[in-house]
Amino acid sequence: MVIALWWIRRDLRLHDQIALTAALRAADAVIPAFILDPVLRSVSPRRQAFLMAALQALDHALRERGSYLVVRAGPPLETLGALMAETGARLILAEEDFTPYARERDERIAHQLPLHRIGFPTIRHPASIVKPNGMPYRVFGAFRRMWRSTTALNPNSLQPAPIRIPTPPGIPSLPLFLERAERFDDFPPSEEAALERLRAFTEGEEAPIYRYHRDRNWLDREGSARLSPYLRFGMLSPRRAAIAAWQAMERAPHEEARRGASAWLDELVWREFFITLLFHFPNLAERPLRPEKGRIQWREDPQALQAWIEGHTGYPLVDAGMRQLRATGWMPNRARMVVASFLTRALGVDWRLGAQVFFEELLDGDPAVNVGNWQWVAGVGADYASGFRAFNPTVQARTWDSAGRYIRRWVPELERVPDAYVHAPWTMPEEVQRTARCRIGVDYPAPMIREAHGQRKVE
Repeated sequence: MVIALWWIRRDLRLHDQIALTAALRAADAVIPAFILDPVLRSVSPRRQAFLMAALQALDHALRERGSYLVVRAGPPLETLGALMAETGARLILAEEDFTPYARERDERIAHQLPLHRIGFPTIRHPASIVKPNGMPYRVFGAFRRMWRSTTALNPNSLQPAPIRIPTPPGIPSLPLFLERAERFDDFPPSEEAALERLRAFTEGEEAPIYRYHRDRNWLDREGSARLSPYLRFGMLSPRRAAIAAWQAMERAPHEEARRGASAWLDELVWREFFITLLFHFPNLAERPLRPEKGRIQWREDPQALQAWIEGHTGYPLVDAGMRQLRATGWMPNRARMVVASFLTRALGVDWRLGAQVFFEELLDGDPAVNVGNWQWVAGVGADYASGFRAFNPTVQARTWDSAGRYIRRWVPELERVPDAYVHAPWTMPEEVQRTARCRIGVDYPAPMIREAHGQRKVE
């Protein structure tokens, strides 16, 4: 009997699972295996708990199909070799991964073990979209045009979850336990929850995707799909997400609705773009995409960085975003851009320090997307126009949280501050501060700086 290991990495799902399908075709029995790699152990207890809960959900789905998840811990090469010797498995099938560590790891393993990489965590392989001269795209607009014109989104190409997965019984596995109690009410960690959220966002004449281009930036309402943690851990196939967006475009009741669906598809293309950049430029976590920007003299200001992390800058929208991040592992995209711009443009702190904080705290902390977004905001990465863009936190708050509901939710010190002052509380007269029980510099910090928008274009 031929036995195959299905090595699960960033693809915690059974639908559209190309590596699993290949394993079922190549072998009589398949062992789903997940390795707790000490190198990749998350420094974020929340994200580690999210991963453990997602593995529990995957194990449950496997057991419904006559299988189960085998969890081991240790260096992948040694652990896979031991598992093959223990079970008699003849081959290993896994989805390709594109982070620098994963590529080096897989190359090393493939030289010593029968590792076959099938499928990838993107819609298109990063090597498949390049300029006519073979060089990678560095500007999103050109990448998007090429991606859109050459990518086929065929619903018939999606593979359903298998009905049965034959797995030999009795293989020992580490218990999946949570190191700390954690609730994930906003992001139930399972493939089932991911698919249900995708359906709720994209299906029906009143689907939120049709309002996405208008609602995505509002901070006091839910206008985004909130699917990024599921894409990051592979609980949702990116191909399935893109096909759902394309089908929504095809079904759109009018042109305005089609614009919304198209705008969300573009967000998936941004994800492809950033992953492609890291594939071609694996040192992006340390070096800017635009080498001429590597000479920027960033300020060393640990106190300013810590105030930003803790949400005590004196700028309500910045503080609300950072406090939400620390409390939940999530932040709306508009808030992410504002807080990142504040750190890099207003405080002059190195974007790499902010990127590290985000990567540690975000449930959807993805190496490529995180670095790509931070370089874009800091003006050192993709799209040259980003070098002239800064986000004024007060203007942004008044525009996208006009009544201050988002701010008041995450900065309770400002709960009683009148609408006229909630976006710039330092402008409150003393008698208003007393009435609102919010004394600037006592109950809520005075602004760290008076000019929070830098010297460039303010949005």
